[in-house]
Amino acid sequence: MRRALVAANWKMHGNRNFIRELVSGMMPALAGGVNGVDIVLCPPFPYLQMVDAMIRGAEIVLGAQDIWTEDSGPYTGEVSGAMLADFKVRYVIVGHSERRSLIAESDQLVAEKFCSAQQCGLIPVLCVGETLEERDQGHAELVVRRQLSAVIERTGVASLNKAVIAYEPVWAIGTGRSASVEQAQEMHAAIRQMIALQDDEIAQSVQIIYGGSVSPENAPELFAQPDIDGGLVGGASLNADLFVRICQSVS
Repeated sequence: MRRALVAANWKMHGNRNFIRELVSGMMPALAGGVNGVDIVLCPPFPYLQMVDAMIRGAEIVLGAQDIWTEDSGPYTGEVSGAMLADFKVRYVIVGHSERRSLIAESDQLVAEKFCSAQQCGLIPVLCVGETLEERDQGHAELVVRRQLSAVIERTGVASLNKAVIAYEPVWAIGTGRSASVEQAQEMHAAIRQMIALQDDEIAQSVQIIYGGSVSPENAPELFAQPDIDGGLVGGASLNADLFVRICQSVS
């Protein structure tokens, strides 16, 4: 039986007071954990140390929003996996749609970041997903297959044993519009089948989570689907009560 995973992606939001209040609001309900659920908080880089101190001893782990491909060197503004590991980061998001679109990250660069994360002992959360135009053209599965294949070709299918896949339809991120439960389950099942063509055991064990306007209202039905193992939560994770309710909705 796969464990569920719910990750909060705070993106570029907050300041010290906001994040202190946000984490403090979550701790009473989440510090002791939620049965069967891995809970991950991914703050902006400047607040990693503060959040680490606040969740120490709790059943919550630290995640980061991005990583660079090298451990050190002349890469001004970038953060290495070794640096993240030094802050006790356990998970790191790679290939988020906003970085693919706004920063023009290629599938190959995402695959390199995935590889770098694992080499530093981090668990990559690999984001894949299509735009509305790609879905309307009937290319959704082709896009996701291309994004996933770039990683498997670089690191091998066995690397997914120590990774999480996040399906995030780009058209449902930050828009308030979520993929229907049927659309989400269909793509999650398709991703699992893509992996099963190379290794069925890994396909059945890998955590595949959904990202795209996850809310307390749609989370219970989404998480009840056989191939959806949790969520990558954006906007709703900026509200302690909403995020707690989403975590607790995993059955």
